Amino acid sequence: MSIGNLSWRWPWLPVLALILALAFSLLAYRMARHGKPDQEPEARVWTLNSDLDTEEGHEALRRWRRLNRWAAVLLSLALLMALSLAARPSRVDRTLEQGHNRDIVLCLDVSGSTLPYDRQVIASYLDLVRNFRGERMALSIFNSTSRTVFPLTDDYDMITAELSKARRILDGVQSQDRIDAMSGRQYQDISDWLEGTQNRRDTTSLIGDGLVGCAALLPQFAPRDQIRPAKADQRSSSLVLATDNVVSGKPTYTLEEALKLTSAAGIAVDGLYSGPDQGTKDESTRQMQRLIEAQGGIFLRRQDGNSINALVRQIEHRHGADPRQQEQSSLVDAPGWWTLVLALALSGYLLLAWRLKR
Repeated sequence: MSIGNLSWRWPWLPVLALILALAFSLLAYRMARHGKPDQEPEARVWTLNSDLDTEEGHEALRRWRRLNRWAAVLLSLALLMALSLAARPSRVDRTLEQGHNRDIVLCLDVSGSTLPYDRQVIASYLDLVRNFRGERMALSIFNSTSRTVFPLTDDYDMITAELSKARRILDGVQSQDRIDAMSGRQYQDISDWLEGTQNRRDTTSLIGDGLVGCAALLPQFAPRDQIRPAKADQRSSSLVLATDNVVSGKPTYTLEEALKLTSAAGIAVDGLYSGPDQGTKDESTRQMQRLIEAQGGIFLRRQDGNSINALVRQIEHRHGADPRQQEQSSLVDAPGWWTLVLALALSGYLLLAWRLKR
């Protein structure tokens, strides 16, 4: 049931209450009539009315009846407002919501060769978070196997808290001196954080497998025989892969194969070098740069002066800087002035009831 922009979710409730009230009123009236004597007694009796049969008594009686009528009116109005509120008056709330239609997965290599540099990478990830608003983000870490630190979410307080926690935990592994000075509690914290990333014996830093594990957090990613073309209205997706591309063991997917899978799924991959400065000229680093740039991504080194700003600009340029706007409609309760009238009517009734009892 609606009137203009106002509607009632439970319009049957006041109707039902009104029917019950009428039924009880009729029953009370019939019981009162049934108990009333048919004839007045013939004997004269003295009552309080006899003592009030004066001008002053008549005026007091008229005033009492007048206040009673007003009290009845206010109580009826309060009951009517209460029934109206019980029917839940509602309105349609239309708001224009603005947000970026992107998913970004932060993919971090935590093998022994990159662990001393991962704290700096985490700091870079925190810079990324400060530059984005509205995107969903996730963090996955890998060595021989992958572990999801947190799934896709736009809860930026939680994202910042998790990244800050990781940066604090990794503070003790940046150099051998710091490792030697670590307490048992710090060792345990690092072990707990890395748990689930080393489940294959004599195998570490499987870059391609780690990238596939990170991509699996994105909705449109699927095994190679189930890859579907990206839809026009699908959320755009990016992966930020931080590694030194030093593989130790036999992976299921090479980095090149993993990049082909992500490209087929419409997932853009950008690379962030995580390793010693002298390793930037190694063949493994140059290979990683070639493979990522061949798929349309950008490759950055930690020591690049404006690396994070460049990465942010690239992601914005790739997916469009303008956020999408959507009109969201929802049915919300609108008690409005109904509550005010109920409060005033009930207050007036209580005041009159107090006055009538004096």
